[in-house]
Amino acid sequence: MKLLVLFALMPLLFCQNNPNKSANLIVAENKSVFIFDSSASFIAKRYLCPDSFARTSLDTNSFAFYLSHLPLKPMGSLVRNFDGSYKNDYAYSSVVDMEISPRDLQQCADAVMRLRGEYLYSTKQYGKISFRFLGDGLMHSYKDYSGEDRSYKKFRKYMDFVFTYANTASLIKQLKAIPFSSMQIGDVLIQKGNPYGHAVIVVDMCVNSKGEKLFLLAQSYMPAQETQILKNPSSQFSWYSKPIGSAIQTPEWTFDTADLHRW
Repeated sequence: MKLLVLFALMPLLFCQNNPNKSANLIVAENKSVFIFDSSASFIAKRYLCPDSFARTSLDTNSFAFYLSHLPLKPMGSLVRNFDGSYKNDYAYSSVVDMEISPRDLQQCADAVMRLRGEYLYSTKQYGKISFRFLGDGLMHSYKDYSGEDRSYKKFRKYMDFVFTYANTASLIKQLKAIPFSSMQIGDVLIQKGNPYGHAVIVVDMCVNSKGEKLFLLAQSYMPAQETQILKNPSSQFSWYSKPIGSAIQTPEWTFDTADLHRW
């Protein structure tokens, strides 16, 4: 097993040198050691929990388990945009191994809906696959769209159909706001914006004996692109923690703790 061990600066030095980037610095019992298993092919194996933190057991049929076991492209892979061009890696540390349409469809909220839809499809919960559209404000279900066709090809056509008519403004109406302290894997940080918003999804989590949580975030962006595991710009690593204030700074967007929502 090939391990890549990365060392962060000690927290006091980090705060003194750049106080604006201290909110999400991850410290585990005064040790800032971050380990990636660069040979691992899915999230929960590639991103190892820092010292004193551990993953909790998950129901293998749950959305949380599905997300934490998303397949990843080889470490160092670049995010591919819908048109075949590539995004540089300033914002992300890994790329989810999941095809996207060659059309400019799967942007931020779309990637969140895609993961939810893929999970429900894979577990044959077809009746729960439904998303709100912006124009008419109504829910549009996979079963109504597909009839008796349960093929994956038809499901992908449905998801692209959803991406055409849904966005952050419609998705936020489908989700329920929750306290940041109750965060779980599968929850969504979302802002509807004017004219643009953004959404990212919690795909993995580690917890310590004090109940403190570290979490990983995934996103797509504009133009439409493959889903990616975000870096934490406050520490240059991927684990996020509860911020000192309310702002959660990701590489391409700033959220507030009040922006957390759940399916």
